This record gives sequence, structure tokens and C-alpha cells, in this order.
Amino acid sequence: MKEIFLEIQLEPLPEGGFLATSDELPGLVAQGRTATETLEIAQDVARKLIESYIEHGDKLPPKLQTAAPVSVKVRIPVSIS
Repeated sequence: MKEIFLEIQLEPLPEGGFLATSDELPGLVAQGRTATETLEIAQDVARKLIESYIEHGDKLPPKLQTAAPVSVKVRIPVSIS
């Protein structure tokens, strides 16, 4: 199984919760109550979108065609009381 890093935009919504989208994978839209939940949903949506591309014989979006695993620094949300 190949794993890639997909750039996701995560933004808080005025009514609460978060919205995730990706310029690298058009059609990826995920909404959740927390940042963590939203990113988990986005990961699942991305996997299903990519599987659909492959299943239907469609070309992956350009940024994913050349995607290779890379080492990156990320910031993760941590809830504290």
C-alpha cells in the first residue's frame, strides 16, 4: 500500500465545527465537530475519491500523479483542560 501526503485546508466554521478541503484533490470536502474528527473524515473521503478514480480508469489529479512520500513537519491539535 502506497501512502502519500495530501495538503488539506482546515478552517473553523462560524457556527462551530471545522471544514476541510483540498486543492490537490478536487471534490474533497469534509466537515466535523472537531479538527481531529474533520481530518479523519477528510482522510476517508480522500481514500474513497482516489479509489473511485482508479476503479473507473480515470487519471488522478496532476498533483497526485507525481506524489511521492516525503518527510514533513506537521502541527497537530491537542485538547487540554
